[in-house]
Amino acid sequence: MDKPTPKISLSVQYAGNPAGLPTRPRLRRWVSTAQTCDVAVTIRFVDAEEGHRLNRQYRSKDYPTNVLSFAYEGPPHVAGDLVLCVPVVQREAVEQGKPADAHFAHLVVHGMLHLQGYEHETDAEAARMEAQEREILARLGIPDPY
Repeated sequence: MDKPTPKISLSVQYAGNPAGLPTRPRLRRWVSTAQTCDVAVTIRFVDAEEGHRLNRQYRSKDYPTNVLSFAYEGPPHVAGDLVLCVPVVQREAVEQGKPADAHFAHLVVHGMLHLQGYEHETDAEAARMEAQEREILARLGIPDPY
């Protein structure tokens, strides 16, 4: 008997101009490819100021980062938020010589894995998480980000 397809509840918030940012259908595809269970996720695109404030408040880091994951409920049903700092993601894409869309996809997948319990605090955890990211991104037709 086939396993039922996991459900997605997706909200998208743009704090600023959404021009040039991933569309809701693209985000839904990335989330669905990375999910292993039912998910309720909000993806919020922020500027550097908000990204900096959130990173300082929740991670005690005094700079904006590319993605923050906030898990409120873990598997078997995942609920959480992903916050993507647009200028950081766009700058990193240029520095790494990759399309911004591919970098956004990688960070959505990365954040989705965090929401589902993956971590990268140890070398073994990082290797496991990066292997999952590579596999998911390959299914999306996106080259190895590492």
